[in-house]
Amino acid sequence: MKLSIVGHIRMAFLNNLRSAPLPPVKSILNVALQTARQTIPSKQKQNGYEEAAGESFGGAAAGAGDGGSSGVRSPQPPVPPRPQNVHFAESDVASDVGGTTEMNPLNPFTNPKAYYQETGTEQADGTNHYQETGFNQGDFENGYQAGGYPPRQGSVQSFGSDSTFAGGCEGEAPGGAKINEYQAAWNVTNAIQGMFIVSLPFAVLRGGYWAIIAMVGIAHICCYTGKILVQCLYEPDPQTGEPVRVRDSYVAIAKVCFGKRIGARVVSIAQIIELLMTCILYVVVCGDLMAGSFPDGALDTRSWMMLCGIFLLPLAFLKSLHHVSLLSFWCTMSHLLINAIIVGYCLLEIGDWGWSKVKWRMDFENFPISLGVIVFSYTSQIFLPTLEGNMEDRSKFNWMLDWSHIAAAAFKALFGYICFLTFQNDTQQVITNNLHSPGFKGLVNFCLVIKAILSYPLPFFAACELLERAFFRGRPKTIFPVVWELDGELKVWGLAWRLAVILGTIMMAIFIPHFSILMGFIGSFTGTMLSFIWPCYFHLKLKGHLLDQKQRAYNYFIIFLGVLFCVVGIYDSGTALIHAFEIGLPF
Repeated sequence: MKLSIVGHIRMAFLNNLRSAPLPPVKSILNVALQTARQTIPSKQKQNGYEEAAGESFGGAAAGAGDGGSSGVRSPQPPVPPRPQNVHFAESDVASDVGGTTEMNPLNPFTNPKAYYQETGTEQADGTNHYQETGFNQGDFENGYQAGGYPPRQGSVQSFGSDSTFAGGCEGEAPGGAKINEYQAAWNVTNAIQGMFIVSLPFAVLRGGYWAIIAMVGIAHICCYTGKILVQCLYEPDPQTGEPVRVRDSYVAIAKVCFGKRIGARVVSIAQIIELLMTCILYVVVCGDLMAGSFPDGALDTRSWMMLCGIFLLPLAFLKSLHHVSLLSFWCTMSHLLINAIIVGYCLLEIGDWGWSKVKWRMDFENFPISLGVIVFSYTSQIFLPTLEGNMEDRSKFNWMLDWSHIAAAAFKALFGYICFLTFQNDTQQVITNNLHSPGFKGLVNFCLVIKAILSYPLPFFAACELLERAFFRGRPKTIFPVVWELDGELKVWGLAWRLAVILGTIMMAIFIPHFSILMGFIGSFTGTMLSFIWPCYFHLKLKGHLLDQKQRAYNYFIIFLGVLFCVVGIYDSGTALIHAFEIGLPF
């Protein structure tokens, strides 16, 4: 039964590979250059905000003051610099979840205080309209796993209008800014090939050839669920029958399928858990890398985590990710170079490869942890709806998703396989700690630590925004007052709260200092929900009447796999964490 399932997944993946047209090599080589140009901040936009096309800043109020006249824009006072934060798709303002809930992990430009209007500043209709920056062409440079940040601000829109995050139900980007299929593929590839791939050789140690097959099979499943998730954004036009984009985000689909309030809450909770756990992982990997670089030093892993955590504390004072965006881009490029260096190092050791060390026998106690690690490394569904809405040619979305996952599956499988062949049963949770030369290992690990520190702000800002919208919008909407002053500065206790979040992630990392096991736990929990179970459930609920029996059966099969991976993975990861605490750290 298992072999037939694996064979079905493999044949489907190979059929997609044969049918997909090859991308032009010239276009692929130009993507990095285009991304670098987009990452360079625009000096004209650093201190100001554009107006949305067809609507002036505060245009609704101006129109009301002029008796509803249109076509003439009244002059507006200059907008003071505002704190910028991670952007979330539109949600119901009056809901208890707090406005917006969909995490776009790649757009930190929004106004975190504008939805915290005091009672006297609320609109006549009782809602708080806050201004947010729209999607920009460079927003999807990197995923939050890869630690990328967008370079420039988009146009300012009114949250209270009918526009959505992407500029309307059709997902139009404000000002006409779009990305092509190669840039979209670059974004997805970075999102699913972040620095956490350094743990994939350890997954091969636990799962053998089954882990390598899982890297390909899970890539196929995540590619499929990404496609059907985007299909759920569309409904057929009653008159023409043509598909029309009526939803704009993951949370919009969840609100239809789970209910308006429950859907937003469920997705928001899953996002908060994954974001905070990602922050913890960055701290853990810093400790592992530094301890591996100085195995005989006076500092152990936990001490290195606390030392690296000191450099994270200033992030509580940072109101904009603009300052680290360019550095983050080059850190991403350097990480790609480091991956190539590691592969080259392993190829030089080909004479000592342990071909017989890779087993077909499955370790049922530890293999589910490896599955969680692999699922976590492919999680990208949460921002695919917004990415598809901002493509120049949406008909090429499936083509883009196919090739980005083919590239990720090929690289991950080869990387995990040849690294394990090189280091065999001595493979560590972070593969760079296996490098023999102390100086070379220290240099590579130090570069990865810098990248991890620069990658921390994005999930941290995203988690803070979700928590602020859920708990810090002022009474009576939430139990806590707002954390932002009217001039855009953080209140003293708001700053203390942000510091507490950073310290909380550092303390959790110190208490759970096991990188691979923790990542397996996250992937088994939120990863399977976001990437396996929910997309298939949404597809069955919204499109089930249009699916044939084979498609429905395949969706149910993926849901079954997701539930199985979730339950078994959480159990095994939890058990492994308990055993790890009993044994203690090796350093």
